[in-house]
Amino acid sequence: MSQTPVSSTGNVFAGADSSVLASAPVTPAFSPLYQQIKGLILNGLRLGEWKPGEVIPSEMELAARFRVSQGTVRKAIDELAAENLLVRRQGKGTFVATHAAQYVQFRFLKLVPDSGPPGSEGPAQRDIIECRRARASADVARALALRTGDAVLQARRVLSFAGTPTILEDIWLPAAPFKGLTAERLANYHGPTYALFETDFNVHMVRAEEKIRAEPATDGLEQLLKVAHGTPLLSVERIAFTYKDVPMELRRGYYRTDTHHYHNTLS
Repeated sequence: MSQTPVSSTGNVFAGADSSVLASAPVTPAFSPLYQQIKGLILNGLRLGEWKPGEVIPSEMELAARFRVSQGTVRKAIDELAAENLLVRRQGKGTFVATHAAQYVQFRFLKLVPDSGPPGSEGPAQRDIIECRRARASADVARALALRTGDAVLQARRVLSFAGTPTILEDIWLPAAPFKGLTAERLANYHGPTYALFETDFNVHMVRAEEKIRAEPATDGLEQLLKVAHGTPLLSVERIAFTYKDVPMELRRGYYRTDTHHYHNTLS
């Protein structure tokens, strides 16, 4: 199969879907062809052409659509799968990654029990303390690429395992994409919170950055987590991003580590 000519801006035009190309980013002319195809697929994901959990077209169909070789499409999909944006299932096809899938439900939660693997305690019991509209402080605005004073949703919740409060989380979200999110909605959804964001708000968190430090339990944290004043807590600040590295959540968590530990795998 012949390879599609590339324009001076580096975008693949012939045979590509115009709705995807309409807002596709400009790619340097020296960008490898598979990277351009990767960008077009990624743009389709960002625009919601394929939803989390849905199967995408086959490599053959995408190759015909973009008028490139099947090997070029395969290389693009390989990179998207390595980045956890797509998931290959033998004999079934390639699917958009979703936080609703069992095997990724603990992808962004690294606190695990000392006595077992992630999930061995069963689902966390969630106590939603508040969920309200607020104005972004300077540090929240900076983390979410907003302006100071922009509208955000601010939520606070406690996660308990086996009846023991273990994690206190403060969460900030840009208000516009999460219009209609309430404390009741958070409390009544029994799956992963990021799966709720996918299904109800079309926001898919694809990666996160974290800062970790130790802090003492003060300023009311001791009451909420039922620990003594000054007890060492693991403080984790996370910024979660959707496609195109757009920040969509700031989360500050305080973790008890008397029966749990932070576990990460490096490769």
